[in-house]
Amino acid sequence: MACDRPGPSPYRRCHGSNPVLPFVVRRRGPNADWGVDTCIKATPAWRKKRMKVGQAVAEIMKREGIEILCGYPVNHLLEFAAAADIRPVIVRQERIGIHMADAISRVTSGRKIGAFCMQHGPGTENAYGGVAQAFSESIPMLLIPQGYPRRLAHIDPNYSAVREMRGISKRAEPVFMPHEVANVMRRAFSAIRNGRSGPAIVEIPTDIWNEEIGDIDYTPVGAPKFGPDPAEVRKAAAAILAAKRPVIYAGTGVQWAEAWPQLREFAELLGAPVTTSLGGKSAFPENHPLSLGSGGNAVPKPVHHFITNADLIIGIGCSFTETNFGIKFPKGKKIIHSTLDPNHLNKDVVSEIGLVGDAGLTLNALIGELRQTLKSNRDASAVVAEITGIREEWMAQWRPLLNSNEAPLSPYRVIWELMNTVDPKNTIITHDAGSPRDQISPFWVSTEPMSYIGWGKTTQLGMGLGLAMGAKLAKPDKLCINLWGDAAIGFTGMDFETAVRERIPILSILLNNFSMAIELKVMPISTEKYRSTDISGDYAAMARAFGGYGERVTQPEDIKAAIQRGIEQTQAGKPALLEFITAKETRVSKF
Repeated sequence: MACDRPGPSPYRRCHGSNPVLPFVVRRRGPNADWGVDTCIKATPAWRKKRMKVGQAVAEIMKREGIEILCGYPVNHLLEFAAAADIRPVIVRQERIGIHMADAISRVTSGRKIGAFCMQHGPGTENAYGGVAQAFSESIPMLLIPQGYPRRLAHIDPNYSAVREMRGISKRAEPVFMPHEVANVMRRAFSAIRNGRSGPAIVEIPTDIWNEEIGDIDYTPVGAPKFGPDPAEVRKAAAAILAAKRPVIYAGTGVQWAEAWPQLREFAELLGAPVTTSLGGKSAFPENHPLSLGSGGNAVPKPVHHFITNADLIIGIGCSFTETNFGIKFPKGKKIIHSTLDPNHLNKDVVSEIGLVGDAGLTLNALIGELRQTLKSNRDASAVVAEITGIREEWMAQWRPLLNSNEAPLSPYRVIWELMNTVDPKNTIITHDAGSPRDQISPFWVSTEPMSYIGWGKTTQLGMGLGLAMGAKLAKPDKLCINLWGDAAIGFTGMDFETAVRERIPILSILLNNFSMAIELKVMPISTEKYRSTDISGDYAAMARAFGGYGERVTQPEDIKAAIQRGIEQTQAGKPALLEFITAKETRVSKF
């Protein structure tokens, strides 16, 4: 149908005899008069082929294997994701949702990527702490904050996640042109999957979601691995063979590389003891004769003893970042540093030899080089005997607390009973910041890879709840536990309701001493005059009010049975919170 109505624009809606039908108006040809247009009817089928920005983002996420989107409204992606069969999980505050996404990535070693979206303005502002935590831990994560409309996006005081979070993300990019969605998302996922990871931010303005684009051309990004320089591997092997007391220090890079078999083979070949960072805890079985345990702010005595007396420290998949929540390495130690990120070399410790690359490929290369000289595993009996002796001496000092019959309860007794009640092969546990972290990390024996989510550096109170929920979403067949204190639950306790509402049956172990116990020694005057470190609450009742299972335990003989009841509740599909009334315990295993 042609339309000869004159007008200044070559693109007009046809004013034909039936104005109800949709038409696209095009110029007749490149040399046509501006007043003569050709009108082509746009059929409903033609319109259905065109995808909206929000649909494209959800489709790309689905192709990249994302099955769960944690978030808080209003962010239009939640609706587009639900339409694409990606489950939206709505939290009570942004930080918890980011922690859930964090755990989804962690417990799958990045095979599944955690994703979170939030509202523009206050939502992105409130999310900052969670993003900072993920960045400090190098967690692969997709964050899709909604942005202000494009006409307002860069006018003060409007908050731009891309601008303000660039320093705490691996990549941050807005979508301003609809047809660039696939390219922006591809760059984000490539940043997430390659090299040392971190949060990737794609900010989508609120006025762009429903703009139409053509069919997307998108293929999921790959994750090629790279290994260390062979010349450096030979140097490292020579240094290892010459060492008399080498110690292996494993970090989170082993977890991301899923290099657990290689780490074990490497340790057994050398007959060398192994310790881990908090993030690396469970990368090496802690019931293995060569295990020293993991080190953070609190450390087992074998870790302190062997690190102090080592003549070579072999760091595998670690950053050696100096932190209050990591092992303190003595000055002057000879160090071999294997890391995925060359920026970590010589950052906090001086590295004699640097091995840049994937932890699994690095271990394979080292094992191959060493086996040219070592035809069989070294005899480790003397090292094992030394580890056993030091551990027994240390445990003898702590058994009175681990087996304490006092009331209020010893938190160490609660942890000991918990560890000896659960099935370690079917359990994922995480600590919280402060005392729970320092009380559990030296004594909890992790035997399976990714069965312990350890974290530190930024150490935000209340993070453990979100981690446990995210772990349960990613590994629904596992018993997922968070251990926290009464200070931590004050930050994020409302999100226990999220666990109930979203049917995420975790086991939450609360150590309640009605105090900020760590702060007692640094706040004596304010405690004495104003009781500033006192906090309180009936948190078992809170759990019941939310529709979960809640139980308060005050006597040591009731601990084990209460834990068993809590596990049974999770098996029945109900989140459980067990509140243990504990003493103001401030002793930790430090040297």
